[in-house]
Amino acid sequence: MSTDLVGAQWFKDTRGGAGKDCVEVAFLGSGQVGVRGSKNPGGGALVFDTGE
Repeated sequence: MSTDLVGAQWFKDTRGGAGKDCVEVAFLGSGQVGVRGSKNPGGGALVFDTGE
């Protein structure tokens, strides 16, 4: 199953500090959450349901 990530609002962990590579998270429709690495944002993302 594919989830459309176009227009997702990605944000970094507040503990990540400026200039550091960290994890970015986006709250998606239908209660899903996207997770990706900030070092390679175009490299894909993992998508989890709220129960996961």
